[in-house]
Amino acid sequence: MGILRTIKSDYEMYEHESLECFVAIQRDDCKAIKAYYKKNKGQKTMPGAKIKGFKFVMDEEFESLKIDFSNELQFEIRELKKVKG
Repeated sequence: MGILRTIKSDYEMYEHESLECFVAIQRDDCKAIKAYYKKNKGQKTMPGAKIKGFKFVMDEEFESLKIDFSNELQFEIRELKKVKG
């Protein structure tokens, strides 16, 4: 019997609060997000820092979300919330 392994994606999924969409951020860049939140913990107004990522779009053929790699966008870190999963 084969062993099932979980395959980790190169991207982590975040929700952009003001745009109300999902965003894919590379795992290496996620360290910058964690450092940003740790540095600005407890502050009411957080500074505006940006990070590169890709939006998720609806794939009509498979009726699911997919990452749109055609255009890389800049997102404000303070508006990103990690999706648990």
